[in-house]
Amino acid sequence: MSLPAVLLAATATPSPSPSESQTATVPSLQDAQESATNAASWVEQNWSTWLAIGLRVLLILVIAAVLRVAVRRAITKLIDRMNRTVQAVDGTALGGLLVNVERRRQRSQAIGSVLRSVASFIIMGTAALMILGTFEINLAPLLASAGVAGVAIGFGARNLVTDFLSGVFMILEDQYGVGDTIDAGVASGEVIEVGLRVTKLRGDNGEIWYVRNGEVKRIGNLSQGWATAGVDVTVRSEEDLDKVKATIDEVAERMSKEEPWNELLWGPIEVLGLDSVLLDSMIVRVSAKTMPGKALTVERELRWRVKRAFDAADIDIVGGPVAAPDPAPDPTAAIAAPSAYSNTASPQAQAATPLTQK
Repeated sequence: MSLPAVLLAATATPSPSPSESQTATVPSLQDAQESATNAASWVEQNWSTWLAIGLRVLLILVIAAVLRVAVRRAITKLIDRMNRTVQAVDGTALGGLLVNVERRRQRSQAIGSVLRSVASFIIMGTAALMILGTFEINLAPLLASAGVAGVAIGFGARNLVTDFLSGVFMILEDQYGVGDTIDAGVASGEVIEVGLRVTKLRGDNGEIWYVRNGEVKRIGNLSQGWATAGVDVTVRSEEDLDKVKATIDEVAERMSKEEPWNELLWGPIEVLGLDSVLLDSMIVRVSAKTMPGKALTVERELRWRVKRAFDAADIDIVGGPVAAPDPAPDPTAAIAAPSAYSNTASPQAQAATPLTQK
């Protein structure tokens, strides 16, 4: 076939009318019925599966919420019971041996807060993983990503994590509390607040130290157990030791029976003996076991009473070796030595060349 014949045949082909094209693109009523039937059949086939998944998710959420409320309420009741036990013995003889109420209250609140947070995190985290597993989601990549993110956050905030974990263990182990006098190495003073990250100390001059728990390498608690009050009494070496000991024993017996020293003293005041002997003095060591944090108070009162008793018994207290008296001044010390040139018969004077007059 030649090229003109092909062109003629192409031009002779009739083009579809607009009505025919619209009829071809618009779905018919039969097509819509078929689509609705297919959707209804798909819903009818899968509604039981979706209903089962929804009920399972709802059941997981309900159980997690109930369990979380029950655990938090149990922890709160346990903490309240601890506080009521401490308040019941406060003000009694047994209460003096225990820590104060404020310290136990803050410690119990901190422990309760940590336990509630940990319980909520574990319960809700487990529920979230179970819900994702219900939707048949692969948890391996998610857990791997969470592990990598946790490691990155741990390296970035390692100081914060260290402070937090150190604070948790300090509170759980009851290393110190409010009202204790501690030596934390970097600072020392009375504890006024214990936190999971920072501990506040009141220094001897009234300053407040903020000590990060992660920076504390050692702690010396001066308020736990008991304290020791030690007094050194320095007397002359000529004093009668039996008289000195009898005077101190009398002071100790009288002080142990008076208020409030009978409560602050947890043991008898004892004369341990001679701590050192010098040529003109000797030191007598006196010691007593006291209530924690009251050693300095007992030492000051004991020094006061011993001094008054020694004055009444005519026993002298010396502060150290007696200084030797200054020798009499030499009247010739300020006079210069005579010069050798002042003697005309001296070899120096004879060897000197006199000045000639012109």
